[in-house]
Amino acid sequence: MNPLVIYNTLTRKKEIFEPLNPPFVGIYLCGPTVYGDAHIGNGRPAVIFDVLRRYLKHKGYKVRFVRNITDVGHLLGDTNEGEDRITKQAKLEQLEPMEIVQRYTIRYHDVIGRLGVMRPDVEPTATGHIVEQIEITKKILEAGLAYEMNGSVYFDVNAYHQKYTYGELSGRVIEELIAGAGEERRTLEGQDEKRNSADFALWKKAQPEHIMRWNSPWGEGFPGWHIECTAMSTKYLGETFDIHGGGMDLSFPHHECEIAQAKAANHGKQPVRYWMHNNMVTVNGQKMSKSLGNVINLGDLFDGDNKELFEGENPILSQTYSPMVIRLFILQVQYRSTIDFSDKALKDTQKNYFKFINALKGLKRMEYTEFVAEKHDKKLEEEILTDFEKVYDALNDDLNTALALTQLFNITKKINTFQNNPDKIGTISKETFEKLKNQFILFFEEILGIQEDKPHAFDELSASLLKTYQEAKANKQYDKVDAIRADFKKVGITLKDTKFGVDWAYTEE
Repeated sequence: MNPLVIYNTLTRKKEIFEPLNPPFVGIYLCGPTVYGDAHIGNGRPAVIFDVLRRYLKHKGYKVRFVRNITDVGHLLGDTNEGEDRITKQAKLEQLEPMEIVQRYTIRYHDVIGRLGVMRPDVEPTATGHIVEQIEITKKILEAGLAYEMNGSVYFDVNAYHQKYTYGELSGRVIEELIAGAGEERRTLEGQDEKRNSADFALWKKAQPEHIMRWNSPWGEGFPGWHIECTAMSTKYLGETFDIHGGGMDLSFPHHECEIAQAKAANHGKQPVRYWMHNNMVTVNGQKMSKSLGNVINLGDLFDGDNKELFEGENPILSQTYSPMVIRLFILQVQYRSTIDFSDKALKDTQKNYFKFINALKGLKRMEYTEFVAEKHDKKLEEEILTDFEKVYDALNDDLNTALALTQLFNITKKINTFQNNPDKIGTISKETFEKLKNQFILFFEEILGIQEDKPHAFDELSASLLKTYQEAKANKQYDKVDAIRADFKKVGITLKDTKFGVDWAYTEE
């Protein structure tokens, strides 16, 4: 089997994955700032790195997966110098900041859990690690790479750049960052305190109206956004760890600043071996933004609570979609490519999802028949084994879930052949059949994490209706048979009379 290869944003090339201390692997993923509901852009990294974690565990690694919660310090604006997002939302809703944090953390866990994302091994919060952030800030000050000004502490980018390299992850040029400051230096809060505009806050002095504040050696204040991830990743994964993940929009300034802080505090030691960034989600070809009104929350997508998405002259969506359809939609595109969200794309994904699930259901019901030596199909056996090797090759090539799904889709055609012609099962060996069954379930359910989405108590209800259907058919009550078929069809289910008995499948068209 080929080794896992990862595209490293830091080196700008694919590299063979070699963990620092095998079989242990440390992964840190930037989690949400919990001041609002999770949207489809939040769902993509959660799903992608969930699959990475699952695949590494399948390969025998012992993974510690850390995903943080940002509950303080993430300020508004591109320069991260405005009002704290949590504080602003608390004022809008007339609640305590921690009420906002609790509400949206619970809701984040709910929708991300419905996407099939496993909970992290450690889920630290920024407010729970104020001491660690202060200690790292002290280290950076002692190294001469930060300065205190009026109760705030700023990272000295110029001083750092003279010793190391600022911009190594994003490719940004420090001279251009400074030159591009323009009018913002005079207009944004705290800019006049900085030695240059590229400097960023490690600790901010709390103004009288600021709700969230802690004591520090520099007075009452709160931590900057970037310092929290440096503190938490270091605490739980060490000064150098294996993989740091997040959206491509975080590569600058957030992840660039993380590297700078860690190297400044730890004598130039590189904090992360492999930086992985997923690309953006667009909506109907446009960047997702509140100003365009096209930000789609996951809960609204699943449950249809936001009627504006489904009504009006040009609704964004024509229907709701199940969480597993959205998970499949995310995985249908390689993570470093842009994924365009549209109603048509989701409808196509839903059809593919039903095809996969119907094949999976059929495969689980299948039993091996007697081997027919004179009809032994060696070519079919070789194709089945080769198809699974190609799935492994796809995942090993920078977690190419899109290509892996293409190969799995090819395998569903063989599964469907066996469903339609059960006698053909005997043309392959029992060993190959068992491998087909086990490997397909392994890749689809356990590694890609795609499950069958069924309403509560659906199995019991469908079993009861199927029994009524069979009784009506046995009694030649054909009007009743047709009525039951029609009722199933209304909810997207097709009844099937098979060699194994009456069964149902999702309607694929």
